[in-house]
Amino acid sequence: MSSSSLCEKSQAELNDALRDWFSRGAGARLLDAEQTLLARLSEDVFGYHLVQVQDYGHTLDAFADCPVKYRSLLDRGGDSTAGVSARALSEQLPLASDAVDLVVLPHTLDFSLDPHLVLREAERILIPEGRVLIVGFNPISLWGLWRGVLRWRGNVPWCGRFLSYRRIVDWLVLLGFDIEYSDVCAFAPPLDSDTWARRVGRGENLGRRVWPMLAGVYVVRAVKRVSTIRPIKSGWSSLRVFGPSAIEPSARNGVNRTTE
Repeated sequence: MSSSSLCEKSQAELNDALRDWFSRGAGARLLDAEQTLLARLSEDVFGYHLVQVQDYGHTLDAFADCPVKYRSLLDRGGDSTAGVSARALSEQLPLASDAVDLVVLPHTLDFSLDPHLVLREAERILIPEGRVLIVGFNPISLWGLWRGVLRWRGNVPWCGRFLSYRRIVDWLVLLGFDIEYSDVCAFAPPLDSDTWARRVGRGENLGRRVWPMLAGVYVVRAVKRVSTIRPIKSGWSSLRVFGPSAIEPSARNGVNRTTE
């Protein structure tokens, strides 16, 4: 079943609903955490072209410190006043092959009609040694439990796919990617109460160190390899957090780095 039919919304309505959800309450807090992770995992990526596919509330502001020279946002809506560069379907990107240095997919796979095809398109347009950044909801988490109860009502984001970290890694490996870094966030339940979120959120860094597999959201950075050697798969158990000597963590997010 497609995500659009499960959500019982047209693609335009789905986009609007997701932007609205990410603008308030639990969605706004999650967006802030995700933008922080994207900024950190892109700050050492060099090149000429960065392409983000769909925004759902995410903006290119997260890449202000990314050394990539040109940044573009492709979205179904194509509203130029919102900073969108061009209209495009995630499954059919109007870009040449081997042309992009960094592709960003912020929950793009969670709400795509064909997430595997989206990844194939990302692989096609990336240059050799180009990177892809993927943000996804983790079904094995408190957020996944919320989805189990609310998904059939058609509300966002619970009507999305919630693809597992393991499935994403398997798809990336099959397409010839090597997992470079992984990070997680959102251990608190998705409640709109700021007071509750602050109390539970104090255990965010502890959760990232002890049980990253239970985080509500994961971020994966992978590199497109041209070698035919099959890379080693990356699992949750290998996720680690570097201490302050390696990187200075923020109050909410540090960086989990998985090195193959």
